[in-house]
Amino acid sequence: MAAKTAIPQLSWGQVRPAPVVLVSGTETVLADRAIRLLRDQLKEADPSLEVSDIDAGDYAPGELVTLASPSLFGEPRLIRASGVEKASDAFILETIDYLSAPDDGAVLVLRHAGGVRGKKLLDEIRSGRGGGIEIVCAELKRDSDKFDFARDEFRRAGKRITPAALRAVVSAFADDLAELASACQQLISDSAAEIDEKVVDSYYGGRVEVNSFSVADAAIAGRYGEALVTMRHALASGADPVPMVAAFASKVRTMAKLKGSRGADGQLASKFGLSPWQVKRAREELQGWDEQGLVAAIQALAAADAEVKGGGRDPVFALERLVRIVSSKGRA
Repeated sequence: MAAKTAIPQLSWGQVRPAPVVLVSGTETVLADRAIRLLRDQLKEADPSLEVSDIDAGDYAPGELVTLASPSLFGEPRLIRASGVEKASDAFILETIDYLSAPDDGAVLVLRHAGGVRGKKLLDEIRSGRGGGIEIVCAELKRDSDKFDFARDEFRRAGKRITPAALRAVVSAFADDLAELASACQQLISDSAAEIDEKVVDSYYGGRVEVNSFSVADAAIAGRYGEALVTMRHALASGADPVPMVAAFASKVRTMAKLKGSRGADGQLASKFGLSPWQVKRAREELQGWDEQGLVAAIQALAAADAEVKGGGRDPVFALERLVRIVSSKGRA
């Protein structure tokens, strides 16, 4: 039975100082933002802030107490503990003890990216022990959430962007929040006036990832007609076959890595160098695929890649053949 949560649970943008700040969830971009924002708040309040970092998985006994203790001049302390989902027993036990009497002037940030490791510690924090708060950084799955994230990026910077321009930049980077955040920051820093579609097009007009992945998504799901229509529309709009094949390759290779793998999304993400959301999505996309189909799709990818890069006479035909083979889950 889950422990009752008795502390405030806030979004990353609502982060504020507290004796203990638990930053939970799989969305690394939001977690990093929250921790950086908290540091800036504390630094603004007192420039003498001491910042220390702890790796919870490689923890030296006594380290937390040492870092949290006041120095000779009593500067405020920010202690950032990363990898709490991989914490050592010593870290968990000593941090639970620390919750009984957090040091005055110290803010302890615990970054937990998911999983069952450290659950006892999290339950203690969520019960209210230590006077903490929780910053929930869940994965942004819905397009509306990504739109809101990008809109808030421009609002915080005091930069005006037209609705059409905002939709364009979100569409171009919908599959990677880190890239979306980076794109927003580039537009903010480089654009003096209001950002409209022309400005976005001047930076990212050549990016066709949204169309490319739409084609790949439909084909992998077996929706041949939709994939073919989307592909032709993308090509008619100026898309290049090369990044379209690259989108197929990215998704199919991830599926091949995960075929037959067992374990939690977070564990497999760490093992294969992926994000948890990529693992979850690839597992969903593997429905109906067998090893023979994946082999056929990979072979078709290799052939299409060579042809669209100059090895064939008709790159469009090569792309259409790839769409047909993948849509049939390699059984064509």
